[in-house]
Amino acid sequence: MILDSKIPGGSIEEKWTKHKFELKLVNPANKRKFTVIVVGTGLAGASAAASLGELGYNVKSFCIQDSPRRAHSIAAQGGINAAKNYKNDGDSVYRLFYDTVKGGDFRAREANVHRLAENSNLIIDQCVAQGVPFGREYGGLLDNRSFGGTQVSRTFYARGQTGQQLLLGAYQALMRQVAAGKVKMFPRREMMDLVVIDGKARGIIVRNLITGELESHVADAVCLCTGGYGNVYYLSTNAQGSNVTAAFRAYKRGALFANPCYTQIHPTCIPRHGDLQSKLTLMSESLRNDGRIWVPRKAGDTRSPDQIPEEERYYYLEEKYPSFGNLVPRDVASRNAKQVCDAGLGVGNTKQAVYLDFADAIQRMGVAGVSAKYGNLFQMYEKITDEDPYKVPMRIFPAIHYTMGGLWVDYDLMSTIPGCFVLGEANFSDHGANRLGASALMQGLSDGYFVIPFTIGGYFAGTKLEKVSESDAAFEDCKKQTEERIHKLLSIKGHRTVNDIHRELGNIMWEYVGMARNEAGLKTALEKIPALRQEFWENVNVLGSEGSFNQNLERAGRVADFLEFAEVLTLDALHRKESCGGHFREESQTPEGEAKRDDENFCYVGAWEYKGDGIAPELSKEPLTFDNVHLATRSYK
Repeated sequence: MILDSKIPGGSIEEKWTKHKFELKLVNPANKRKFTVIVVGTGLAGASAAASLGELGYNVKSFCIQDSPRRAHSIAAQGGINAAKNYKNDGDSVYRLFYDTVKGGDFRAREANVHRLAENSNLIIDQCVAQGVPFGREYGGLLDNRSFGGTQVSRTFYARGQTGQQLLLGAYQALMRQVAAGKVKMFPRREMMDLVVIDGKARGIIVRNLITGELESHVADAVCLCTGGYGNVYYLSTNAQGSNVTAAFRAYKRGALFANPCYTQIHPTCIPRHGDLQSKLTLMSESLRNDGRIWVPRKAGDTRSPDQIPEEERYYYLEEKYPSFGNLVPRDVASRNAKQVCDAGLGVGNTKQAVYLDFADAIQRMGVAGVSAKYGNLFQMYEKITDEDPYKVPMRIFPAIHYTMGGLWVDYDLMSTIPGCFVLGEANFSDHGANRLGASALMQGLSDGYFVIPFTIGGYFAGTKLEKVSESDAAFEDCKKQTEERIHKLLSIKGHRTVNDIHRELGNIMWEYVGMARNEAGLKTALEKIPALRQEFWENVNVLGSEGSFNQNLERAGRVADFLEFAEVLTLDALHRKESCGGHFREESQTPEGEAKRDDENFCYVGAWEYKGDGIAPELSKEPLTFDNVHLATRSYK
């Protein structure tokens, strides 16, 4: 398939402005004639639904939670980037653009990244106007802190609760439109399929998670804002409800899945403590501003950290990357933590951890100063570990976090299915092979507040849409296929639980498709995943019935999709014989153990097309060009 990104001409600074002017418009009176479905109510979904409702469109908003406020965006902690340059330390829209392209290891689309940087300042203004309580300096101006991969302070924050506060702002805007009658909320609904008629997305099938009833919903366009697929690894920092199903249903209806192997492993998570835990907990990257990361220099050193003198401590990031120190990008920090633990320098009971030490910061700022910046994070850490980080160093280790891959979209955020738009983490477009910290919130709000309101209007103004209804054959067929899938899951009556099989899948993915990948391991995963998938469909035991509240059935459907999607992810990792960002192939590294890109052979977006069950997906390529931030070896030394 030829992938047309529809990037407008002109200089990088003019593309978005030019494109907005050239898009056809829908006049205000005609907007009320169009209905838009928005699936998901995180930052991308809530901001999109609120903005489209404000413009006059009829919006149907769906979420699997009981309230839009429970979307996983609420878990984001550290901050949101913007190029305001309030610190007067050399920041600019262009520098944010540059840092993001470089941070993504030159595997993002330049035009999309520059648009993101342009919109960043608008986001801060909008959120302040909504009452988001950003941290402020003594004089009342908005404060900033640093995040990994940059040498300026551009991250706006609300203590360690930035995602929650931003989501409340978007939620208020959304509920304003609900009250105005322009948005209709459908909570506790899960998207089961995408309905495509005459090649265009025209609606969705959802399951009411309370009653079990299947519902059909018609629209003129569908916006998927359903987050990432990190839970394919079972243990991740994502909420347990986070899943790939909505995106994977669209993939099976013709939307290409781009760069699924680009998974981000966050360096600052509370280490795994047992085989039966259900998720991992993230500690904000903002802690790396003042916390120093180290391990003992001697392998097997079991002394408590306060008994290890300074000269016997290995501050490995500060030594290896003096320009950035502890604020190197996430993929670099994660890979180095793995390397020191593999060398026997890990700490804690499992030896799969490193120290994040605030002793110097406490001496410099006092307990009150550290508490003012990070107090809720310290409290959370103590509640989970029963250790006081004011007195002993935190122990951290990398964990699956964000996913840079997602459904392929063009410059208008439209997938390869006309009328199916994909926003936020669910698309692939802005972060390349590695997301810089504090950019996820930025992308979600940029897509929802400042991109989709323009581009969806251009689609409506230039597309002839026939009248359709829930009784059309396409809706009936989709609903019937969903019913058959549910019946099949409930009829197996095997001996293994859904969680048991999901946990085994996660172990396969972490072992062979985790932080470091090699050809032999990936091929092993491609043998184990289909075998486990067969085991699932022959031996899983899904309790309960379809016509009722049934969380076991919910999880079973999501794990069934993970078992198929895991194979696509692994195929993508196997075909990409280079190291870039969060994708690290052991065969492709420098003598110093750094990632080694292969720009001659892999400077493209790899997008996979579904060809049928049991048939290998087909790879299409979108070449990437770098006219402004020229290809170079990424170095933070």
